[in-house]
Amino acid sequence: MRRMTNNSSYVEHVAVRVRDIQWHIRFFHDVLGMPMREVAGPLEAPAQYWTVGGMQFICTADFVAAPAIQTGWLAHLGIMVQDLELALAEAQSWGVKELPQGRNWLQLPDGLALELMQAHGDGVAQALAVKSRA
Repeated sequence: MRRMTNNSSYVEHVAVRVRDIQWHIRFFHDVLGMPMREVAGPLEAPAQYWTVGGMQFICTADFVAAPAIQTGWLAHLGIMVQDLELALAEAQSWGVKELPQGRNWLQLPDGLALELMQAHGDGVAQALAVKSRA
């Protein structure tokens, strides 16, 4: 058995290819409260877009999602939200699909699956207070 390192780490962001980058920017901002951290290219037609909260969208106009979430290399993203019920209510008007795993599992139009989870206390605020690039 290998010895565990004394080092520690965390995922700083996840990059996903999307066909409609503007839809993803608006959904993650309006429903999940993830504002812009950085943008590559003009804001009205970015090549890439990063959010506070760890998402990176790469605009890929010819992207075609796998036919089911069980295929491919990314099964889903788990996202802690401050208010799960509010996020689920707001997501309904975006035309996302509820997945069989439960009402907190959503599939976005480009195929990306999200598992939304209720945070406890001020966990979201504490995680967002980390300034990893400072």
